[in-house]
Amino acid sequence: MGLRSPGWLLLLIPLAVLVAAYVLTQRGRGRYAVRFTNLDLLDKVAPSRPGWRRHLPAGVFCATLGLLVVGFARPTADVQVPRERATIMVAFDVSGSMEATDVEPTRMEAAKRAALTFVDRLPERFNVGLVPFSGTTTVAVPPTTDREVLRRAIETLTPGQATAIGDAVIASRDAIRRLDRQAETDPPPAHVVLLSDGANTSGRSVESAAEEIAADRIPVSTIAYGTEDGIVELPGGNVLRVPVDGPALEDLSTRTGGDYHEAASGAELEAVYEDIGSSVGHRTEEREIWQWFVAGGLVTALIAAAMSLLWFSRLP
Repeated sequence: MGLRSPGWLLLLIPLAVLVAAYVLTQRGRGRYAVRFTNLDLLDKVAPSRPGWRRHLPAGVFCATLGLLVVGFARPTADVQVPRERATIMVAFDVSGSMEATDVEPTRMEAAKRAALTFVDRLPERFNVGLVPFSGTTTVAVPPTTDREVLRRAIETLTPGQATAIGDAVIASRDAIRRLDRQAETDPPPAHVVLLSDGANTSGRSVESAAEEIAADRIPVSTIAYGTEDGIVELPGGNVLRVPVDGPALEDLSTRTGGDYHEAASGAELEAVYEDIGSSVGHRTEEREIWQWFVAGGLVTALIAAAMSLLWFSRLP
């Protein structure tokens, strides 16, 4: 917690003096009372009852003043709030190697399920887009809050040939730039989540794409999906080994300020998506919370008044 106007805390000094004066006054009252020899009169001027109750309204009233002083100092707290205009681009590898069966039922089908879960868990106000890529790259769904359109696009993804990771990164960046009229001059907070199982085999290099998107301060979190035992059955009964290749993806995330993940199963991929979603789903914002202290002060003032009227038929 922080304070935007800490100078108001100086008012706690006279409050402390007031508390000290009250304590000293009560001690003096006790010493004065014992000088009386008439016990009936002593019972009237210095009653032993209600004891602690006669101090409680004064104590609560001092707490009221303390809360109000802290409220004047404008305390702040860090809170998690959804990102306004936030945009997430999901870059999805649909190359032929995603047909590998090392992840049940296939890498492609398991990745679709995880992507659908990821999209559903993002805040509704988030814009989410989809960029499937193989040898060619397309923006299948520009950034939108329409989750149904996005779901249908993910469910209908089909495999192609080759892998153009660099092109997918730039296509995602361009889609973010076209979010709205102010995106060019006032870019929205954005993040690219790229899933792939292989090395870049087509289009521009990953290094050049990373430099471009890093200049726009858009982090790219990458997921290397699959295992070393991935195979794809080719026509004629031949088998092609397609082990997952993570170094290029890790370098991409490092260069852009994103995170690198590895997932070898559908369950692991869902966990990775959930982790990414929690990290980009909110931003930390400092907000004033003085109203809580003022409200607390008003409540304690009412409590002090109620106790004083109930026990002594007078206000503190």
